[in-house]
Amino acid sequence: MDKETENKVEHKKNVKLPRFGMRHQQVICLFLLVVSAISMRVQLSVVIVAMLDPNASSNPDIRTFDWTNKNVVLSSFFWGYITLQLFAADWARTYGAKRFLLVAMTINATAVALVPILADKFQSYGVMASRVIQGMCQGFVFPSVSTLLGRWCHISERSRLGSWCLSGAAFGTIISLFTNGLIASSQLGWPFCFYIYGAIGYLWVLLFLFLGSSSPAQCSRISKEEKEYIESSTKIKVNKIQVPWKSILTTRPVWILMFAQVGQIWGYNTLITEIPNYMKAVMLFDMKSNGTLSSAPYIASFFCNFGFGFLADYLINHKYLTRTATRKLFNSISGIGAGTSLLILSFLPASARIPSVFMLVSAVGIQSAATGGYNLNHIDLSPNFSGTLQAMCNSVGSALSSFAPILVQLIVTDDGNKSQWQIVFIVAAMAYIIPSIAFAMFASGKRQKWDGSKEVDEKTLSEVIARKASVWSVMSV
Repeated sequence: MDKETENKVEHKKNVKLPRFGMRHQQVICLFLLVVSAISMRVQLSVVIVAMLDPNASSNPDIRTFDWTNKNVVLSSFFWGYITLQLFAADWARTYGAKRFLLVAMTINATAVALVPILADKFQSYGVMASRVIQGMCQGFVFPSVSTLLGRWCHISERSRLGSWCLSGAAFGTIISLFTNGLIASSQLGWPFCFYIYGAIGYLWVLLFLFLGSSSPAQCSRISKEEKEYIESSTKIKVNKIQVPWKSILTTRPVWILMFAQVGQIWGYNTLITEIPNYMKAVMLFDMKSNGTLSSAPYIASFFCNFGFGFLADYLINHKYLTRTATRKLFNSISGIGAGTSLLILSFLPASARIPSVFMLVSAVGIQSAATGGYNLNHIDLSPNFSGTLQAMCNSVGSALSSFAPILVQLIVTDDGNKSQWQIVFIVAAMAYIIPSIAFAMFASGKRQKWDGSKEVDEKTLSEVIARKASVWSVMSV
């Protein structure tokens, strides 16, 4: 290590940081962003059941519909989702993520709140138009989250803080599936699901307007010590380098990461859009039980997120495993574990309701190990362009997985036919397992040369990280 870097590293050993710093505040804001975005994304998978069922609500005056294109409506979110992600990543990197997130989430919340009116006036086409707009706006979320995590997380805390932030996806799903089921079955009926979640989106915008910041350098409330602590590790070059597309597109770990992400997104989208329908049609749960039980797998995922994130950092910081080996291990646990659970589910009889619910809980819960696997690999490979990598991989994954609900509509011609659902779950299982095996063979956790900074992850800071890991883990509440 060079003399300048050595001096900085030695200085960090004597720095006294707050137990709850600005980096923690930013991660909480991002956690709430993911919660609100995901809750609005997945709510339709439950609410559409009520929109098409005259007996779903206790209020007989709630209007329902007779649509035959339910799965097409569910897939429409992804038509918009794939359009702006690369632009969002570049804008967030160049100009800062805050302003774009504020505008995108304001439009997103408005589109959610307008769904009842659009459904009444334009039927399923109005809902699809709203979902396309929601998808376009939410295309800013994960590229911006990845960019912000890359700028706010010290390398030794990356898995912990990153897993906390990304656990918002599971938490948002829990809240959305549970509350939307209750609201849709109540006197309020399904329209209030969209009104309430639109309001939640507006509340997040106000929160981030006052508390959010695009980077430590742009945050006026951060201490000098915490700012130097973060920036000495991240080595982010803001606005100084162009995206090295040729190098990115010729790097094998990037393609392996994309393959893994495509498989995980396909499996996740299959589950999130189809679990409520499967529980209603095959397992014969009523509307209220449907929402509650559909959220159960994501309760497991939410709590597992923390364990996997802390364990991943522990293994890396104490040098039990390299960063590359850790990413491979946790991604294998996630993909192979979830895929195996779905394979078992596919062969269980329809009457085996408790084992089937257990397998769904197991599949989604163990999938959360990806927070120590592919989910943070974008930042490993390139802190400068993590948002770009996230956008590229997420766009391809979302574009392909948008066909998952449509494939279900083609395969499952009779919603109550267990053998047809078996095919759906086997396809989803293979989408988890095969890319996970490829990731275990060829992935990398090393910062790439084209990132524009020296490789500091493993060589420069590893000794200090190992010595200070116990202290930093206490500070990273």
